Amino acid sequence: MTRFTRPPPVRIADLVAPEYPEEIKAAFELAAPMAELLEWSSDAVLTQAAAETGLDDFGDDLHVAPLESLMRAMPTEGDLSTLGQLSNHSTLVGYAKQKLLVTDLLKRHPEIHDIEIKRPLVIAGQGRTGTTHLHNLMSSDLSFRTMPYWESLEPVPPLAEQGIDHGPRDEDDPRFGRCAEGLAGLNGALPYFKRMHDMTPEHVHEEIALLAIPYGGMAPETMAVMPSHRDWYLASDQTPYYEYLKTMLKVLMFVRPTGADRWLLKSPQHVEQLGPLMSVFGDATVICTHRDPVAVAKSMSTMLSYTARLSRNPEKIRDVGLYWIDRMQRMFRAMADERELVPAAQSIDVKFHEFMADDIATVKTVYELADHPWSAQTEATMNDYMALHPRGVHGSVSYHVEEDFGVDLNDLADDLQFYVDRFGVQSEV
Repeated sequence: MTRFTRPPPVRIADLVAPEYPEEIKAAFELAAPMAELLEWSSDAVLTQAAAETGLDDFGDDLHVAPLESLMRAMPTEGDLSTLGQLSNHSTLVGYAKQKLLVTDLLKRHPEIHDIEIKRPLVIAGQGRTGTTHLHNLMSSDLSFRTMPYWESLEPVPPLAEQGIDHGPRDEDDPRFGRCAEGLAGLNGALPYFKRMHDMTPEHVHEEIALLAIPYGGMAPETMAVMPSHRDWYLASDQTPYYEYLKTMLKVLMFVRPTGADRWLLKSPQHVEQLGPLMSVFGDATVICTHRDPVAVAKSMSTMLSYTARLSRNPEKIRDVGLYWIDRMQRMFRAMADERELVPAAQSIDVKFHEFMADDIATVKTVYELADHPWSAQTEATMNDYMALHPRGVHGSVSYHVEEDFGVDLNDLADDLQFYVDRFGVQSEV
């Protein structure tokens, strides 16, 4: 058996002052005249979605308030590059197209509402706290229903592709191909991204993409730095969006039945929405993951700054890291303040250092709490997954928030000490 050697970490020297290759510079220039033609209004987004789908019934008005907030914030606060303007506008239209397709499907198949979502397992933890590894490990157990990335982008296929049997292989679904093409472009433009979060069409993805269809949740917030929309989101009752999420899980089970009916979910936004989560999914088992908050802030601010280099004006990249360091502090505070909203009998706290020391033992404890079947075959499947997907196979990135963002780590650690005290995480700094 070949021994895996992890590549050494790299320093992204141009993190906050990107140096673009010639092909990216050309793409910015090519996008400029098209970006000037974009209309940033709710009517424009919804009208384009209707024209591209041939549908006009959005079902309800859940999307209205957040879309109006985004239309005010994104073009004025977002400091978007020309590519960012095109990409973000297209993403917003895409959400509206999905809402139209979902409404149409539900009208033609009202029996979807009768599908039950029973006792889901929900991973609630900020990024870089082990959530992806835990999610991937557990999703290798096919007794759980999960959502691959390709399905998250287009939960309901276009009308022209509905009712077509593409065969048993996911790769033969046109949605898979479109996803693969998009990821190829992303990895080409952002070569270090896979070192921080490797994305493939088939990898299990977060339901934050489903919450975003009516523009709910924090997914739209990741598209641009928009303090006013953040404030709208944090002040709004997200319960209706979680109810929409539950409907979307039923839709997915109808569109692509897998034989599994117990959902395995994961999203960082759950850490600050435990109330709505439990209101809608009252029988859920919630796995709360915790890690040294300073290590999390360093990693997440670096990753989100790097991915913003295509969508944000380069002179404003530094602000992205500072925004997310502040944003994560708010999320850590919310988890500390609201953790008790999840009943003790339905939840578990997973500390990163303990999980990394013995991941299989941690997963077994989760299964026991959730009353989910465990067997020698389950354990073998997870070990096989890890053997085929070694952690750090693409290498890693070193973090330098002191230099990149001017952040004093001692001050940051002091600000976040409450979280360390609350959950007993191990310091990594």
